[in-house]
Amino acid sequence: QVQLVESGGGLVQAGGSLRLSCVASGRTIGRYIMGWFRQAPGKGREFVAHITQNAGTVYYADSVKGRFTISRDNAKNTVYLQMNSLKPEDTAVYYCARLIGSSYDTPSDYSYWGQGTQVTVSS
Repeated sequence: QVQLVESGGGLVQAGGSLRLSCVASGRTIGRYIMGWFRQAPGKGREFVAHITQNAGTVYYADSVKGRFTISRDNAKNTVYLQMNSLKPEDTAVYYCARLIGSSYDTPSDYSYWGQGTQVTVSS
């Protein structure tokens, strides 16, 4: 069983950048599609990005396209989310998870969620 731990969140001004990390333990994640989601207060969990096993294919939500970059280092068992040009509406708890179903942008098709890392963007 894999355990995921997110880190790298924090408080940043609008226009700033953060790099989130998701470190896996217990099992290698190199064979799995991995995703990032976020959840703002009072809202449901929202798809942000996902990356295939060899990083050959990535998908982004329209709201972050051109600003966020997902990447992975399978040797380090880690997935990253580089977030640039942050906006107040990006404020949320960010989670990584492993795809177990077939729908890459549906939270219920993911499992092994981490505890999340808080990102707060001030205006």
